[in-house]
Amino acid sequence: MTFFNRNMIIYKTPAEIEVMREAAQIVSRTLGIIAAEVKPGITPLFLDKIAEEYIRSQNAVPGFLGLYGFPNTLCISINEQVVHGIPSKRILNEGDIISVDCGSLFEGFYGDHAYTFEVGEVTPEIKKLLQVTKECLDLGIEQTKVGNRIEDIGWAIQTHAEKNGYGVVRDLVGHGLGRAMHEDPQVANYGRRGRGKKIQEGLTIAIEPMINLGTEKVITLSDEWTIVTADGKPSAHFEHDVAVVNGKPEVLSTFKYVEEALAKKQK
Repeated sequence: MTFFNRNMIIYKTPAEIEVMREAAQIVSRTLGIIAAEVKPGITPLFLDKIAEEYIRSQNAVPGFLGLYGFPNTLCISINEQVVHGIPSKRILNEGDIISVDCGSLFEGFYGDHAYTFEVGEVTPEIKKLLQVTKECLDLGIEQTKVGNRIEDIGWAIQTHAEKNGYGVVRDLVGHGLGRAMHEDPQVANYGRRGRGKKIQEGLTIAIEPMINLGTEKVITLSDEWTIVTADGKPSAHFEHDVAVVNGKPEVLSTFKYVEEALAKKQK
C-alpha cells in the first residue's frame, strides 16, 4: 500500500507551523487521555471511542478515520503488531504493550503522533525495548537541522537500535506532514550519514521509529491493514511531529500529557 503521492517537499511558513503545532497538541492531549485509561481488561474499541469524542470536542476531526479507507480514529497495535492495527473488542491483558497512533485534522493541517503503552506490568526485556525506541526518536530529532540530510535521521535511529540488538523496520517509514497526512520526504528509520535531501528551514516531518525485539521483517495480515513482526516478537513505536525553525528541530507534539497521566496512575 503506497501512501505517498507527492514528488516535492512543501516547506511551511511560521504561521502554518503554528497551526500544525495545535493539530499536534490535540493529538498529544488525546494520547494523555488514552494513557489514563490503558489497563488490563479494557478493549481497543473503548479507547477508540474516547479518542474520537475528544478530538471532535477540540474543533478538529480524526485524521485517520476514513483516510485511505481506514475504519477508525486510532491505530492500536498490540504486542507483535507493528502499526495500523484496527481497534477491536480484544481484551487487553497484563503484560501486553499497545502502540497507539493518532491523527487530527485542524484548520486544514494534520497532526500525527504515537506512543507505546505498557498494559499493567511488563517484563524488563520489554521495558528496555520501549526505552531504546524512545531514545531512537530523540536521536533522530536531534539530526533534524539545517546543514544535515534526511538520511542522517535514519542513521541515528538505526545505529542506536542495532547497537542494542533490535531489528529496524524497513518496510515502513516516517514522512512529511502538512495539508496531507503523508507528504514528501519519506523519513526512513535507517540510512547512511550524509545522504538524502538537504534539510531546510520550514521542513515539517513525522519521525516514527518502529523497532522490533527480533527480526526487522514484517508481514501484512489478511485485513490488509495490520502489520506484524515476521517472528511474532513484540514491536515498539513512538512518533513526534517536528518542524525546522531557525535552523533547529522544534517538536510540535509532546509526551507531557502522557507522562502526567502515567505518573498519576502510579500514585
